Amino acid sequence: MTETKANYKATFILDTRDREESVDELIDSLKGEIAEVGGEVSSVENLGRQDFAQAADKRYLSGVYAQIDFSGDSSTPSKIHEKLRLNKLVSHKMIQKA
Repeated sequence: MTETKANYKATFILDTRDREESVDELIDSLKGEIAEVGGEVSSVENLGRQDFAQAADKRYLSGVYAQIDFSGDSSTPSKIHEKLRLNKLVSHKMIQKA
């Protein structure tokens, strides 16, 4: 029995401090991470840099928001969370079923 694919929408907040790569290159690397765990990226939107309403760290007051739509099986979101858990580029992530 093959597992059906579902559509997901992921929002990432990227910590670009001390990074030499462009934001587009960083987002491309995120697309690669999603593809590695079996997700198929359908669209990417760079939402730009936005200030945080409440900053936990006074040295980190804003982040670059990126929204990626992808499809995958039911285990793909948890695989993405685990893969990006220790990634210093991604400070926050939220994945929801679309």
